[in-house]
Amino acid sequence: MNQPQAPVPPALAHRPEALLLDFGGVVFHTEKRPEGRREAAALLHRHLARAGHVVPEETLRVSLDAGLAALKDWKNAAGRRREPVELTHREIWEDFLASDLPDPVRAVLAGSAGWLLGELTPLLSEHTVRPGVRELLHTARRLGIRVGIVSNAHAGRSHRALMREHGLEELVDVQLYSDEVGIRKPHPGIVEQAARALATRPARCWFVGDTIDRDVAAGHRAGAAAVIVTRDKHTDNPPYPVSAQPDAVYDTPEGLVPVLATARDTPPPPPQAAARSPRAGGGPAALLLDHGGVIANAVKDPAAQREFGLRLAARLRRAGHGVSDEESVAALFDARRAHQRWKSEAEAGPLVPEITPLQYWQDFFGTAFGPEVRNWLAAEAVALSHEWAHIKSRPTLREGAAELLGRCRELGIPVAVVSNTVCGRSVRERMASFGIADLVGVHVYSDELGRRKPDPLTVREALRGLSVDAGACWFAGDKPGRDMAAARGAGIGTTVLVRGGSLDDEALTRHLSTPGPTRPDRVVVSLAELIPLVSARS
Repeated sequence: MNQPQAPVPPALAHRPEALLLDFGGVVFHTEKRPEGRREAAALLHRHLARAGHVVPEETLRVSLDAGLAALKDWKNAAGRRREPVELTHREIWEDFLASDLPDPVRAVLAGSAGWLLGELTPLLSEHTVRPGVRELLHTARRLGIRVGIVSNAHAGRSHRALMREHGLEELVDVQLYSDEVGIRKPHPGIVEQAARALATRPARCWFVGDTIDRDVAAGHRAGAAAVIVTRDKHTDNPPYPVSAQPDAVYDTPEGLVPVLATARDTPPPPPQAAARSPRAGGGPAALLLDHGGVIANAVKDPAAQREFGLRLAARLRRAGHGVSDEESVAALFDARRAHQRWKSEAEAGPLVPEITPLQYWQDFFGTAFGPEVRNWLAAEAVALSHEWAHIKSRPTLREGAAELLGRCRELGIPVAVVSNTVCGRSVRERMASFGIADLVGVHVYSDELGRRKPDPLTVREALRGLSVDAGACWFAGDKPGRDMAAARGAGIGTTVLVRGGSLDDEALTRHLSTPGPTRPDRVVVSLAELIPLVSARS
């Protein structure tokens, strides 16, 4: 029971400029679903079957149980580190949840790592909004106090979805999740980054969590003005002794509402001039396909892009940054041009990296703005890339794509998608909207792998999941310089050029007339032309 009569600790006497909240244990209470792991194993069974791997649900359940137990131990151990980094989605599957499963199975799960973790979150746990959370957020909004979410999460996308579903998204100004920013509490940097994203510093923030070893330690290490605990199931049972102590403890967030409402107003810090930066014979054993230009074509949508720029400007202003509509839209189009130049330069080397969401929004879009804006962009970069990938163009399913994938399913030919992507998550969602997602077994997307075609590692990673001989596989793409080169470099036996993608006929003709790894073995106008060819599988 909360005790409002108790004297307010000195650390909470002055109103903060920003309120930083943990997700689980503060905004939401979670309870394990008794049937959750069984349903998760069934999901994995279906997913693997699409890639041709029949793994019993019982085997997957044992692996999940072991992996989740080990992951809990890892998280506890990471809590002892001064500056722990977060596991990548792929590491969670390869090294924890599926570490004792066969290599091809791990490759399939790693190829869909982020999506699978997003699906597992609501399966494994029920989420309910904690008492007083809405009142606390509305109080902060009324007082002009900016609000951020700072959470350790293996699927930030699920947390964002829950915030949206419960009507809380519009009451917060920035969300930082460890899987998206790469560091986890008690790393003080995640608290510092949240403060900077809200145009302030930790010394002007209250940090609210539920764990002593992670939240309280992180808040104090970052120098937060006050570190507060709302008691939940983990509060009184830290995994080991912890010396850090909170400034105040409340049974629920409800107890913090009157304290925030009555705190003395704190004058804002003196304005700091933001530094301006300069602008900167037989069918295949498996079928590998590019996405853009092969499975789907896309038409750029300048009007939607401009509308995105306007929304982005409004969000930045809400978080305390003075960015005009015109500046945001101009920076958005400048970023696209800079990205095109970057891709051309990156492809000159033997290893071809993919740009990260952080690089795109900080270094291309954010170069027009000062460091505080770039800090906000860093926090929201993953979510911005997901939204931008959906907004920037209008996709349509190409003729013959669904029929070819369906025929491969009938013939037992596994299918992989290997694509250079702004956001692989958006590609999966688009394929789901086309009704073809269940026909693809292996996914390799450059933003998730960290390398892009023509780097052959992209194709090799798909082959690892397919567990077939590269020489017996076909690869269909629309860009000879990227798709054919990557496929040949990985040892693919047959390459197919699909006309009608982004390259014009003159550029295609040059590749077709020049011997070398970029010249395809077959040329088709439609994927429908491949249906009788894959049906010839002996």
